Amino acid sequence: MGRWMSGAGAEIVTEQSLLIPVPLHRGRLWRRGFNQAADLARAVAVQSGAEFAPFVLHRRRRTRPQVGLDAAGRLKNTRGAFDVDSSNIPNVLGRSIVLVDDVYTTGSTVTACTRVLKRAGAASVDVLAFAIADPLDADRT
Repeated sequence: MGRWMSGAGAEIVTEQSLLIPVPLHRGRLWRRGFNQAADLARAVAVQSGAEFAPFVLHRRRRTRPQVGLDAAGRLKNTRGAFDVDSSNIPNVLGRSIVLVDDVYTTGSTVTACTRVLKRAGAASVDVLAFAIADPLDADRT
């Protein structure tokens, strides 16, 4: 999957890019044992030579699962959920960021993450996701 994503994202992922996965809350990460976005970002980094930075962005509060929420509910659910620790701002400042996620549905998660990264000084934020889900299907589940 990482190899596919690296090929698909070749226009936005360069050796100068900083690959940042969408983070899980530490409780969910502990229960699950892995972060699929981080695994994908790591694989893209290996393929592309870009820098993998799994701890720059973090989820500061738990959010409820997005399944079953409409677009407005998803946006409200993710508002204020992410941040960049002040010690990581030098890693972000002026950089081209590629935010990596497994599934892009309504864009609420990547919108919340992008806002935080831009506030921390990122020059640009592009998004690379393995799959794009139909947001109408997400509203029905």
